[in-house]
Amino acid sequence: MAVTSHASIKSRDGVSTLADRWPLLGQRRPLVVYLCAIVTLDLAAIMTFSASTLFEWREALTFAALMGCGAVCIEASRRLGMPAGVSRDLLSAWWLPVALLLPPVYALFAPIVLQILLQVRVRATVVYRRVFSSAAIGLAGCTASFVFHGLVADPWTLSQGGGSLILFAVASAVLFSLLNIALIAIAAHTANPDSAWREVLWDRESVLLDVVELCLGVTVSISCGLNLGLLILALPPVVLLQRSLLHAQLQAAARTDAKTGLLNAAAWQREADTEIVRARRTGDTLALLIIDIDHFKRVNDAHGHLVGDQVLVGVASMLRSQLRDYDVVGRFGGEEFVVLLPGADIDEARQVAERLRVRIGHMAIPVDDTLVRVTISAGVALMSVHGDDLIDLLTAADLALYRAKELGRDRVCIPAVQPPPRSLPNDPSTP
Repeated sequence: MAVTSHASIKSRDGVSTLADRWPLLGQRRPLVVYLCAIVTLDLAAIMTFSASTLFEWREALTFAALMGCGAVCIEASRRLGMPAGVSRDLLSAWWLPVALLLPPVYALFAPIVLQILLQVRVRATVVYRRVFSSAAIGLAGCTASFVFHGLVADPWTLSQGGGSLILFAVASAVLFSLLNIALIAIAAHTANPDSAWREVLWDRESVLLDVVELCLGVTVSISCGLNLGLLILALPPVVLLQRSLLHAQLQAAARTDAKTGLLNAAAWQREADTEIVRARRTGDTLALLIIDIDHFKRVNDAHGHLVGDQVLVGVASMLRSQLRDYDVVGRFGGEEFVVLLPGADIDEARQVAERLRVRIGHMAIPVDDTLVRVTISAGVALMSVHGDDLIDLLTAADLALYRAKELGRDRVCIPAVQPPPRSLPNDPSTP
């Protein structure tokens, strides 16, 4: 939901708006409603289970020990660093034991404790995201805990390793993962309805990480049931795994643009150079597009940079959804994007550019009780026709882009290619 016009703190050419101070107000209305509903449901669950749970020292000590292990993992993350764009961790290794061994109310409080530590000790982000994450994880953990305790009379007998107990624990852990992913995916899709569901759900890497987290969570639960002191032995391998995962994400984050998730300019250039070398070797065709959002500065000036960022994210999502997995897509800077189309000839490249132009032209970003629409201009260049290396192709596509803007924007242009001079039949220089 975007901030309404009467909610401005200062004029647009002043300094800030209420949406700038409270980023949640700058989001889509359905997203705001959904986030508030999940947080409200989480608070209701906390009050309900708190009133019906009897305090026991053994449970409180176990909860404190698991939260202490989570804090150690968070400190390890802080020392390595966790910039924007790095989102996966192994904290489920401590949330799951809380859900399996302790009453459901502890599963509701566990993510609150660790999310506060992440906000304070690792990286401060907008508060509503931390609050929603805590609520989503808490509700998923509470549901898994309620189900497991309904199936198992004494959850501490999990340490005995009975086949049915392990099966119930795995099923509850899977339920936790499914619910958490579903709640987050709905929020992501509500924030950007143009994105495909496959982009906000699983990919192969996410499934692998979920399986690892599930195994760790169940293993730590069994260790806690045997002896709380065994957490000392479980902690080092979990920390090592988390640091390895974080290091891999940091490497990936160094290649991507923080706002759009596309390749940044340097990473795109490296991959584009590799594709061009491959095309030269195999003799395949290859096309390059430069795409620019028309009058993007007007969007920022009229509606603010938060809305401008939403437009960038929307355009990037549309590019991903309309292109093939092996097409190389990147943000070149500002409101400019670049696309490399391996195997595409000039007709296919133009068709792709026209499809992107039409689809993006139909996008709409809600703001101030109206809809913000943008158009794009694109320049197209073909290898061996407009250039033989990346610099030549970029130059040719850039000239075509400027031509599209001169002709009125919202169009696709291709550089004019001068035919080679033809020799006259009586030309003495003709062999």
